[in-house]
Amino acid sequence: MARKRVGILVSGRGSNMMALVEAARDTGCPYEIVLVASDKPAAAGIAWAAAQGLPVFTQSPKGMPKRDYEALIDAALRQSGAEIVALAGYMRLLSDDFVARWRGQIINIHPSLLPNYKGLDTHARAIAAGDAVAGCSVHLVTEELDGGAVLGQAQVPILPGDTAETLADRVLAAEHRLYPQMLADFAAR
Repeated sequence: MARKRVGILVSGRGSNMMALVEAARDTGCPYEIVLVASDKPAAAGIAWAAAQGLPVFTQSPKGMPKRDYEALIDAALRQSGAEIVALAGYMRLLSDDFVARWRGQIINIHPSLLPNYKGLDTHARAIAAGDAVAGCSVHLVTEELDGGAVLGQAQVPILPGDTAETLADRVLAAEHRLYPQMLADFAAR
């Protein structure tokens, strides 16, 4: 069976991207990474991907209309042959037009148990609410922020004395386990 071709978008260190790349090295994995792209040319994740021999694309959106910037990202993804787009710490909101062009083919990892705590500051919000558990969700990307169908979740207990930072570290470890599995399931369907 042919492996699905995945393009990954990152903005920072790329730890989730690294987890996806490592999983793709297994010959039984149903996906392969064909591009790592970023809106931040100096992103640590891009440097790591390039060092691994992966094709990379970077373009700063500064001074560009969003439509023009997204056209460049779209062209790079299509030129790579990507069939699935995986957001891995990509911190730019995608336009409705971009999402529509890739409808049903974009997935994201979010650091909360969706539908709880869409957007930012998820860990602090879960602690402030007195939640017993936090976690992460892999979901389809739609025009609604963090609103697409949830493909899978992992729970992480909120411990006495947790700060947003200590909880974030444990949730990130769960993300690194969950995202490759959910991408593999998504690619195999």
